[in-house]
Amino acid sequence: AAMSRRGLKLLVDSLARSSKHFNKSEVECLIKFFDTLVARASSKFAGAGFDRTVFRDVLHRAFGMTDSVVLDRVFSIFDKDNDGCITMVEWVEGLGVLLRGTLEEKMKYCFAIYDLNGDGYISREEMFQMLKNSLLIQPADEEPDEGVKDLVEIALKKMDYDHDGKLSFMDFEKAVRDENLLLEAFGPCLPDIK
Repeated sequence: AAMSRRGLKLLVDSLARSSKHFNKSEVECLIKFFDTLVARASSKFAGAGFDRTVFRDVLHRAFGMTDSVVLDRVFSIFDKDNDGCITMVEWVEGLGVLLRGTLEEKMKYCFAIYDLNGDGYISREEMFQMLKNSLLIQPADEEPDEGVKDLVEIALKKMDYDHDGKLSFMDFEKAVRDENLLLEAFGPCLPDIK
């Protein structure tokens, strides 16, 4: 549905304030892009948003994200109310963190991606799953999963400060603050610089 010019201005002002990461003209562009995506999407959400399929396609085309598990996790983080639909507010706020988030915001985002079951910890099994999906080539002379298991153990040795065999957010945060490259330790879930 077409929005009045005044309604659009109020929405842009509100989203620019709430997102903190985009100025008004950037929010306007994101809203136009959102409207384009909604127009392409099925009418299931009555023009209020778009579904997982459209979202995955955009992340794949715009940011080169290809890992199915990561794409699904990013969708679930954007979809704050868990209704299967990305609304305009979820879109702008989610992209704010994804594209311009602070280190703190990105740590919370990445941790949530890797915490597959949402229990507040990244377990050995979750690390294994994420690393197994993100590695392209396995050495031919060893059992394929052995290299991944070794990486999990290396990650735990480096990041598990309280030695409980899993990573809490505090473990993850400390490791990332000590070495920023560990932010995406278990697979690419942020767009690259370009």
